[in-house]
Amino acid sequence: MVLDGQRENIDPVLSAVAKKFLKINPDVLTWLSVVFAFAAGLFFYFSSPEEELINYYLFFAVLFVFLNGVFDAIDGKVAILTNKASVRGDFLDHALDRFADVFIVGGLALSSWCDTRIGLLAMVGMLLTSYMGTQSQAVGCKRDYSGLLGRADRLVLLMIVPVIQHVFLRLNIQLPGGVTLVNGIFLPWKISILEIVLIYFAVVGIITSVQRFYGTLKWFKK
Repeated sequence: MVLDGQRENIDPVLSAVAKKFLKINPDVLTWLSVVFAFAAGLFFYFSSPEEELINYYLFFAVLFVFLNGVFDAIDGKVAILTNKASVRGDFLDHALDRFADVFIVGGLALSSWCDTRIGLLAMVGMLLTSYMGTQSQAVGCKRDYSGLLGRADRLVLLMIVPVIQHVFLRLNIQLPGGVTLVNGIFLPWKISILEIVLIYFAVVGIITSVQRFYGTLKWFKK
């Protein structure tokens, strides 16, 4: 996992941002992150290839995904800095993260950009990954952030790929092999750029969940 492995490197930045919110209860920040996720999901859901160049809903979705990621990252820091860290707060944070994930990816999965079957598989991969990570802690092992795809990676992709999708709507791009990209659609397969990222979430998410599953089984042997 690329980004979750960089937690220590970005910790000073998160701490600096968290210091700006010390007067706010960390639980409030956690709930705000869910509100932002819900807003992101709504903008994904109501966006469409036909209207995107008019209403720019994908950009609004990206903004709220970013805010969700920021507030989810700093609520724990604020709790530590204000001596309000608790098991309850940790539970609330991780439980609401799952709601946030469902709001964001669910909104995209149900949008006109995507086949709902692909969206369902993306949800399965995403939730299995998160479950395996926290279940390892529930049985006494540390929380497992290993594997190929974590929440931070998903959020970054959901901030980058929608922008790429929007840009491709304006372009006719010739790809290697004679494949032409028109209005953000790969013509031979009728797959949007956003569907590709959901396929990635599905495949790599399931692989990551299997990695974490076997990692916890190895821990039992020790």
